[in-house]
Amino acid sequence: MLHKKKITPVWLIGILLLMPVAGSWAGTLALVGKTGIVDSAARKIIVKTPFKRVISLYAAHTENVYSLGGEDQLVGVSRSSRYPAPAATKKRFSQRDGAEKFLAARPDLVLIRPMIDRAYPGLVRQLEKYGITVVSLQPVTIDEMYQYWKVLGRLLGKESTADAMAANFTRRIDAIVGITAPLSPKKEVYFEAIHAKMKTFAPTAMAIFCLTAAGGINVAADAASVRGTNIAFYGKERILARGDRIDIYLAQRGRMNQVTAEQIRTEPGFDAIKAVRAGAVHLIDEAIVSRPTLRLISGICRIGAVLYPDLFPASFPDICH
Repeated sequence: MLHKKKITPVWLIGILLLMPVAGSWAGTLALVGKTGIVDSAARKIIVKTPFKRVISLYAAHTENVYSLGGEDQLVGVSRSSRYPAPAATKKRFSQRDGAEKFLAARPDLVLIRPMIDRAYPGLVRQLEKYGITVVSLQPVTIDEMYQYWKVLGRLLGKESTADAMAANFTRRIDAIVGITAPLSPKKEVYFEAIHAKMKTFAPTAMAIFCLTAAGGINVAADAASVRGTNIAFYGKERILARGDRIDIYLAQRGRMNQVTAEQIRTEPGFDAIKAVRAGAVHLIDEAIVSRPTLRLISGICRIGAVLYPDLFPASFPDICH
């Protein structure tokens, strides 16, 4: 719960309250009763005992398992799992590997995400055929992220740790927003997700949560999600139409968007954007703004340092370090 403040924005209440435990099998990504979970593919699983031999096929799953203290339960990680550093010592796996490689590691749980469910159904069927539990998880919003942490906690026997992790995250967000919410005027920002397709983030995406918590205003708040994902098509025409409002141009950079600041600055027509003319184009590591991990705090601090360098990190020495 939020601490009492003179200013408590309505939007903050909604995104910072911890999600309650679900009471039925309806819906996805939920805890059910004392031992059940529902994953993002609507699989219904009873967790009789914590899983002890886990393979993670998504870097965020790997990172969160470490955050929950379950690293000794990990027998394998995805090839993209580079954080925290000890993850590099784990055996590497890919959805492109044959089932035999997985079976040789004797996992009792394989953590995937919906993309793998859709693109590699044969692998999933084979793993399940041999009695391996497959759980598909990918939260899209901050509320779903809290529930996702709790689901991981139940799978690993770390439920109390998951609760503490969520509460600690909320406290730190609360401390930041308590200072950024009253700021006026606020910097207006366009946050690029995929440059080549002129896509931004859906209003409920984690990257926009980070931007808003850091005290920025999303100029593309009218963007519509693409197929329920955290990505939204916006288009150059709409970006340029808001060009004079854009104080800061942010772009996530990583596997999804391998763009450079120079590419953005020299994009035809982008000289109509105030931020581009002023040289206020900044790249942000996608791992700290688009993945459902504790490092979203780092993303908020990084964005805050761009928007309000006099405020970040000096005002938050125990949070932004």
